[in-house]
Amino acid sequence: MEHHLILRVITKILIAPIILFAFYVQFHGDFSPGGGFQAGIIMAVAFILYGLVFGLRQCKSVLPDWLVHRIMALGVLLYAGTGVAGLIAGGNFLDYSVLAQNPITGQHNGILIIELGVGVTVAAVMISIFYAFAGRPPRISDEDW
Repeated sequence: MEHHLILRVITKILIAPIILFAFYVQFHGDFSPGGGFQAGIIMAVAFILYGLVFGLRQCKSVLPDWLVHRIMALGVLLYAGTGVAGLIAGGNFLDYSVLAQNPITGQHNGILIIELGVGVTVAAVMISIFYAFAGRPPRISDEDW
């Protein structure tokens, strides 16, 4: 495995900026369209890159399957919970203006929570798909190629 030293070092250097950029896109999403989805994909890319370079077993030790599934559920709960909170506050489902005293503040807070739910869900789903495909046994051996 020493012949992959440069790739491993570069990957370790790139993971933190990728995650930081995902957070930037996530929390800048209310000023630009669709920040949650893009941030989720970017966040997943960091873990997928880690898994491709260091192996699936190492990636699952950092982010196990059970945690990925719980993160997926958390994202859906954030999204749906925001809608239910709007209903409880007397508005329509996903009506953010009733989430605060000031409708503009409610809109801002609601969009941030919804985008966070989307980002978390998308990241977890993409990582789960990567785990599913990368964990499959190969159909043919390397010698048969």
